Amino acid sequence: MTAQRTAVLFAWALLLPALLYVTAIVAYPLVETVILSFTDASLRRTSDWVGWANYERIFNPTFAEVIGRTFIWTFFSVSLKMVIGIFGATLLNAAVPGRALFRVLTMPPWIVPMAIGIFMWGWMYNGQFGMISGLLQRFGFVDGPVAFLANGGTAFWATVITDVWIGVPLVTLYMLAAMQAIPQDLYEAAWTDGAGRFYRFRRITLPLIVPAIITMSMLSLIATFNSFDIIWILTRGGPSGQTTTMIIDTYNTAIGSKRYGEGAARAVLICLFLSVFSLLYFRVTSRLSKGMVR
Repeated sequence: MTAQRTAVLFAWALLLPALLYVTAIVAYPLVETVILSFTDASLRRTSDWVGWANYERIFNPTFAEVIGRTFIWTFFSVSLKMVIGIFGATLLNAAVPGRALFRVLTMPPWIVPMAIGIFMWGWMYNGQFGMISGLLQRFGFVDGPVAFLANGGTAFWATVITDVWIGVPLVTLYMLAAMQAIPQDLYEAAWTDGAGRFYRFRRITLPLIVPAIITMSMLSLIATFNSFDIIWILTRGGPSGQTTTMIIDTYNTAIGSKRYGEGAARAVLICLFLSVFSLLYFRVTSRLSKGMVR
């Protein structure tokens, strides 16, 4: 056996545990879900093959609204998290007194258990004894109690704000780590040449953290698109389905209505959406990053 062949076999031996893990945890459940989506599986012991019937039931005006609402919810949530996170990281990266304390204070929304944080926001959104409604009445912005979670429009934005509050600390710390990896010599040279803070941020900081922005925004997008806890705890998809996203609709179909085949079809559709969107996203952002570096 040649040395090259030995090296190849050794490399495959090192990769084998990871391949087995991916096959058992990712590939096998995914294949089973795809197969399940072509059946009428429910609480019955047996199920029949129904072909594309489950997918045909999905494409209706109601589910089209759910898809649109999911993309809108994801867009605003991810955009706000990225903008606030980059802005916060820039402030925390500045040489100001008490910087370490400010960095620690960014952590509570991320450290607090998610369910506890969501319940806290649910209390604040309450129209009768919630803090937000009380402050609005006290300062004269509204005449009476505002039940944010009982109205479709306000409930939608309430879930967005809650998701942003939970996700901003992680984005901020990730962006801060990326900014601290930038060599200080670049800033010193630009400062010597008379470049202002905004110019240094636009020409040095922003181009060099583009890879971090792409990675973090992609991770945040996938997590937000599949976010279940926030909407379910606050509104359960209501009122009147105004906060129902694709993941909530999938849960209601598969678990709530016990229509596992239809629920699997919805899950497969979510996977396809995220796969195609991720591919397009990486292509577009890579071109933008190359343009910024130039």
